Amino acid sequence: MADEMQQVDAVIHRRLASEVALINQISHYIVSAGGKRIRPRLVLLVAAALGFDGPERFELAATVEFIHTATLLHDDVVDESSLRRGRETANALFGNAASVLVGDFLYSRAFQMMVSTHRMRVLQVLADATNIIAEGEVLQLMNMHDPDLSVDDYLRVIRYKTAKLFEASAQLGAVLADATPEVETACADFGRALGTAFQLVDDLLDYEGDTHSLGKNVGDDLREGKPTLPLLLAMERGTAPERDMIRHAIEHGETERLPEIVAIVRRVGAIAATREAARAESLKARQCIQALPESRAREALLELCVRSVERSS
Repeated sequence: MADEMQQVDAVIHRRLASEVALINQISHYIVSAGGKRIRPRLVLLVAAALGFDGPERFELAATVEFIHTATLLHDDVVDESSLRRGRETANALFGNAASVLVGDFLYSRAFQMMVSTHRMRVLQVLADATNIIAEGEVLQLMNMHDPDLSVDDYLRVIRYKTAKLFEASAQLGAVLADATPEVETACADFGRALGTAFQLVDDLLDYEGDTHSLGKNVGDDLREGKPTLPLLLAMERGTAPERDMIRHAIEHGETERLPEIVAIVRRVGAIAATREAARAESLKARQCIQALPESRAREALLELCVRSVERSS
């Protein structure tokens, strides 16, 4: 997809332009950090799998990347993060106020780009998605430092906060191709399941990876008091003293005993169980697009399901 992603990057850099120097500086700083760019790839691959090759696909691929980037800027401020993609976060470098305001700029620029497609369905899908993502952010904030969070409530946050933009990205490819409502729904379901799998793996890597490969500080979720699935399973399966230790760490955002907690998470099989949950979501995603016509794009989407789950960074 190198050639197509270059065209997306060209749209990104053109649309980032602003007469305000600080907006240019921060926007280019965070976008140039790279990342997997899975969401724009989903727009392009689903559109290609359904036979659409119009130039609007590059504009929408860049649009979803702008929305994602805006959420990252806001996330890092809320989470007080200092490292992302192996570099200082924008808020650590430029300050919280500038990061929030540039995030707002990217959101509003994304809506300008949506309008340029002259498709009401595009606006509907992305307006709904951004609203649900915001709800997911608030839900996660409410769940911080709560060791009694249920797995269902944890998954609800994932589906709102992370999986919704995956869902919208895949759905947009179908919208561009004027797919039937049934195909559009199948593509949306594919994106939601893939996004859920992707976030589950992100959550387990906080206890399995290392700072260099992850590009962020290991243990950040615990420091922020996020009760993710590896911790919830470790409390369920561990001994009473281990459960008390993890509860205290979640409640206080305490990382002093992180090595002990990581050892517990691994010993009780919480990492393996979380990856199995991700594999189950990946299988759901694969089943959703089996009915699409055979093509290189469909094969790439199926491969993406595997890569998203079996990765180590």
